[in-house]
Amino acid sequence: MANVLELVARELHSLEASNTYKYEVPLESAQDGVVRVNGKKVVMLASNNYAGLSNHPVVRKAAIKGIKEYGYGVASVRFICGTQDIHFKLEKRISKFLGTEDTILFSSCWAANEAFFASLTNEKMGVESYKDVIYSDRLNHASIIDGQRLCKSETTDKKIYKHADVQDLIRQLDDDKEKDYRLRIIATDGVFSMEGDLAPLDRIVEIAKNYDALLFVDDSHGVGVVGKRGRGTPEAKGVHGKIDVLTGTLGKAIGGAAGGYISGKKQLIDFMRQKARTYIFSNSLPASIVFGAGAAFDLLSKNKSIIKKLQKNTSYFRKEIVALGYTILDGEHPIVPVMLGDASVAQEMSKELLKKGVYIKGLWFPVVPKGEARLRAQVSAALSRKDLDRALRAFEIVGKQMKVI
Repeated sequence: MANVLELVARELHSLEASNTYKYEVPLESAQDGVVRVNGKKVVMLASNNYAGLSNHPVVRKAAIKGIKEYGYGVASVRFICGTQDIHFKLEKRISKFLGTEDTILFSSCWAANEAFFASLTNEKMGVESYKDVIYSDRLNHASIIDGQRLCKSETTDKKIYKHADVQDLIRQLDDDKEKDYRLRIIATDGVFSMEGDLAPLDRIVEIAKNYDALLFVDDSHGVGVVGKRGRGTPEAKGVHGKIDVLTGTLGKAIGGAAGGYISGKKQLIDFMRQKARTYIFSNSLPASIVFGAGAAFDLLSKNKSIIKKLQKNTSYFRKEIVALGYTILDGEHPIVPVMLGDASVAQEMSKELLKKGVYIKGLWFPVVPKGEARLRAQVSAALSRKDLDRALRAFEIVGKQMKVI
């Protein structure tokens, strides 16, 4: 035990300068456009609460109703006695929203991504000797990377293509044309969480079809955020309903609580119900989350003003932060990376902005490449123009104070 603690202490010391738990700043209120920290109200610019539904009265009311009607928890996994009729109803609702045949719920999108890759590639499916291949975008989320780590190396080749570079993807597919792979899988985020850019799904759908590859898209930062109706990156890129496999979360724009899913062809979803270990051996989502998520999907389907306000807020913030003299990564997503370069500047600026009433976090190596430290602003529909202006004023004051602008 002593040796273990010594090793842990040494490792913790080496992590002192990195983005670890010591930078956690607790909220003293519900997650919303404005939150309370250290007794003061501050503008929230660090949350995945894009659609502003985490504290929406309709979602809260629905969650309370879920507990009243179905209780606090299910105390079981799905196949024993943890399936309630509401689970099937939510799965159907998600499928309708995404334009897919069927959906399977998980405790998180991380669990969904691990389940998808391991379940598909590690099963012989009547073939004794085989080899599969996965082509993965260089900037894919850690959950996709960890999902692929669960694929057995002796049966799965894992290849990385340059970020959003369809030509590099085509080159690799061409190089492997003559190889007798059982399955070819192209894996990409819909929206890349550190950059805020969208995958070129319009091109990748075409490429996947030409090379008889299965297209997997994790659209956690896209659903309820981008597209005319908030249907996600496929809608934004004109390929709604044309993605083979969509995974996503209920923990961001869709109410911000917890839960994830895999959505796609019914046969594939039925296979996952039989083979996905993180589904079979994990408790079902509690009724409060099922009801709350259902209410969130209903709001997004019926209330077009939510997405319009989010897009309007995003456009305004992007325009005004650049006008102040900051450099951002171009795009249309409410993830707005404010590029600073130096990790210490990002750390210090985050602290100073909090003092001025803005909650925002810095990102630096190893989360992003060396020399590309940034503040990741995340705009929400819960923010008013007054909130945005307050945040921008703080950016102006702190930026000049630190000689960044």
